[in-house]
Amino acid sequence: MRYLHTMVRVRDIEDSKRFYCDGLGLKETRRYENEGGRFTLVFLAPEGQEECPIELTYNWDPEDYQGGRNFGHLAYETVDIYALCQHLSDMGYTINRPPRDGRMAFVRSPDGISVELLQEGEAQAPAEPWASMENTGSW
Repeated sequence: MRYLHTMVRVRDIEDSKRFYCDGLGLKETRRYENEGGRFTLVFLAPEGQEECPIELTYNWDPEDYQGGRNFGHLAYETVDIYALCQHLSDMGYTINRPPRDGRMAFVRSPDGISVELLQEGEAQAPAEPWASMENTGSW
């Protein structure tokens, strides 16, 4: 058995790509449109890790995704958790669980998908504004 991808359903491809590509730095690796099935698949992956994609599934007919249509979270490792959280915050995204410990944070995509951010290697020393920041919403 080998890992293929993680699929999340999205309401708006461009909103989602802004988060995953502009925010997290993923790149679109391929796209598949199925007119008969009325859906579009967009595959995104970290640079150099194209074998680890996330599949954004956009169903052309509107649907509200809640509860059982969701899952736990996606997880990405980053070289500087503070810089990434600041970048996402500057883009207008809420850091739901700030990296108070210099190691872990959570943010949500425009579709409510929880994304865990982990510091590569050892945790960074606690730093403000993150060290004293409270959680916001659920993560």
